[in-house]
Amino acid sequence: MDLRQAQIPVDAARGNVARYTQLVAQDKNALNLLAGSPVQEDLLPTDLSSVIPFKEISPCLSSEVLLNRPDIMAAEHRLKGAYAFIGAARAAFFPRISLTTAVGTASAELSGLFNSGSDTWNFTPQIVLPIFDARTWAALRVSKADRKIVLTRYEKAIQTAFREVADSLAVQGTIDLQVSAQQSMVNAVSETYRLSNIRYTNGIDSYLAVLVAQRSLFAQQQVLIELRLVRLANQVRLYAVLGGGVDQPGEDQGGS
Repeated sequence: MDLRQAQIPVDAARGNVARYTQLVAQDKNALNLLAGSPVQEDLLPTDLSSVIPFKEISPCLSSEVLLNRPDIMAAEHRLKGAYAFIGAARAAFFPRISLTTAVGTASAELSGLFNSGSDTWNFTPQIVLPIFDARTWAALRVSKADRKIVLTRYEKAIQTAFREVADSLAVQGTIDLQVSAQQSMVNAVSETYRLSNIRYTNGIDSYLAVLVAQRSLFAQQQVLIELRLVRLANQVRLYAVLGGGVDQPGEDQGGS
């Protein structure tokens, strides 16, 4: 009975090894496709703990870095096609705030852009200057409906950008606490497993107690690995939603 009971977690682990081996192979294929050639094995990390930590996001980071995002740049090009003044559009629809605090978490200004407990955008456009240039005959061919469409898409792109940054910073602000708590849990379950083995060896408990502790340890170790992966993936996503860099874009006040 002890042998058959012990075989169950062993076979479960074998199945997981095969599944994760498959996922690693698929990820390597995707990486080779992205690089355009096979990536050398010595460039790949052996496990999550060997991954070099990313550079921390600058404190008090200005929201102007989001102007480098491809979706916002595309929306601004559509505005230019409708003979809009980009400077006036940014002044009206783009919040110029600090995205992060001194410790790299989401700033109160960023959190204040969304109503508490919802995704509702809480920023009201302030249109002071005319956004569209109607001084040329070509500009007159752009209908009011077309102008409204491109302006709405621009506002939506801005809202999406700030929402994604806020979500990513929310993960960054809590994931370390989750990893720390999970590591403590793994340590506790590991000690339970060790003591269960001692009790079984000394004839105090049945092997079932050892199996229960072992299965619990395996499950908690898997959760810890997943949380570490979430932390690394979120750091990559944070760079992506910030537009891929922190260079301050130049002000483009022109029209078309």
